[in-house]
Amino acid sequence: MTSAAAPLFVSASAERWAVKGSFVISRGAKTHVDVVVCTVSDGTHQGVGEATPIYYEGETAESCVAAIEGFAAAHRQFDRLTLLDQMPRGAARNALDCALWDLECRQHDQPLWRHAFLPEPQPLTSAFTISLSDPAQMEADARAAADTHSLLKLKLSGDNDHERVAAVHRGAPEARLIVDANESWNDLDIAAEAATLAQWGVELIEQPVSAGQDHLLAGVRSPVPLCADESCHTSADIPALAPYYQAVNIKLDKAGGLTEAIRIADAAEQAGLKLMVGCMLSTSLAIRPAFALAQRAQWVDLDGPLLLAQDRANAMQFTGGEVMLGA
Repeated sequence: MTSAAAPLFVSASAERWAVKGSFVISRGAKTHVDVVVCTVSDGTHQGVGEATPIYYEGETAESCVAAIEGFAAAHRQFDRLTLLDQMPRGAARNALDCALWDLECRQHDQPLWRHAFLPEPQPLTSAFTISLSDPAQMEADARAAADTHSLLKLKLSGDNDHERVAAVHRGAPEARLIVDANESWNDLDIAAEAATLAQWGVELIEQPVSAGQDHLLAGVRSPVPLCADESCHTSADIPALAPYYQAVNIKLDKAGGLTEAIRIADAAEQAGLKLMVGCMLSTSLAIRPAFALAQRAQWVDLDGPLLLAQDRANAMQFTGGEVMLGA
């Protein structure tokens, strides 16, 4: 870990990246994504991290830049443990935490997986997201994606979901399917919904109920594993979620960095929960640390860069539905 005694030089900036077409979920459509990029230097080595503001929690790229600059002004000497103790979780902390990990790797001349005691990276099958639309459009999108992606993730809304999933299955009958209800099933019979979706081979259901309403899942006997997403932020959430879910989706932006994300993974596995590692819309810079953690996951959803009009140089490689480290 970077020594807290060494003064660090921190900078942050906001960037806007265009989305390929539009990205639609139950909360609305996106035509671009704003990210925050953080650079940390010890005067000799430099680390860089990227994060995507959590818009549904009120974060913006500008507010994240301000948070990073404010923290750096108050703490010329700090490390990742200082971040966990004194900076709130969220995208600002994620960008700074990942920049520190990158700095440490360069200081010690080690790849991230080795420095973080994670498995040696192998190519991973990543989900490809089918945006929320009418069933006919989602069927067409699934058919187009099935040539190169064996795992599809469907965005649902709580309305007309059966028709959407059936349509995607028609479009890509050989593809594995996971669905993201995006907190939209509060008023539905969740066990019945899951049983219906199971006939089309759905193997995971993300966040069926609103965050904070997880008790609605008490007694639900779902034939498809339920995965906490918006309800799971830090390792402290795991004990309360374990009675209701069979998996958790770890996103570095929610966790506030790779440091806390590893703690979530440890706590979830100890509680008998399976792991999914996901992402927000982002470039490959944000995907690299998530990819390192995803080596421990049963489901991987790191297609953020594929949904952009273009990615950074030295991008992650996406080939045949798999994601792997680039050059």
